[in-house]
Parts: sequence; C-alpha cells; structure tokens
Amino acid sequence: MEFSEKLRNIRTAKNLSQEELAEQTGISRRSIQNYESGRLLPKKRSAYTALAEALGIEEEVLLNRDIDFVLRANEQYGGDAMRQAMDLVADVKALWAGGEMEEEDMDEIMRALQEAYLEAKERKNAAHG
Repeated sequence: MEFSEKLRNIRTAKNLSQEELAEQTGISRRSIQNYESGRLLPKKRSAYTALAEALGIEEEVLLNRDIDFVLRANEQYGGDAMRQAMDLVADVKALWAGGEMEEEDMDEIMRALQEAYLEAKERKNAAHG
C-alpha cells in the first residue's frame, strides 16, 4: 500500500479530518491533501514523525524502503536528487507493472538500484568536493 493510501486510511480510521490532522502536526491542510492524493511526499523525516505521533502509530507504518530512499537522497544531496530518486522508483515500478516476477526478487532489485544510485551520487560528490 502506498503512503497516500496509508495516511488517508489511518486518518479516517482515527476519525480525524484533514484539518484536525493539520492542526495536530503543524503541517498545512493543503500539504495533507497533497500527501493523501499522492501528488506529493513529505520531504523531511520530521513530517513522517509528526504524522505518526498525531495518528498514534509507529513511524515505520508510514515509511517503506522506497520512501526512505527518497528521503535519504533529499537529505544527503538535495531536491534534485530527491526528484531523481522518485523518478527512479516510479520508472522501475512501471517496468514491473503486470509482471510475473516474485515480490522478493523485485525488492532485491530495487534495493540494489537504490544503493547503486546513492553510491554514484557519493562518488560524484567526492570527485567534485
């Protein structure tokens, strides 16, 4: 289940409106709307922490490996890297749409691609730094 679905489902199960969640987290209602629609992901881990605390759940419930990868790219290399990471995840998932590969195999390939991306960014920064 994607972050947007998790957030919306948990919020509604807790009988919270988007406005109430916004007030409890300090995150704008517009941002929460964008998160739930899948248009945006929070850019900082602190947003996931605030959402989890307000919803009374563990942060890991909202996170998955792909989101963690995108956050790491943003934290280490900035917004351009975050967009590249999001594109990488979306492109790889599109390649697998409707496929017959085992979930474990897809996870392992995704993990390897993510590690390779971060290593390439690190080498590039080391060469230019």
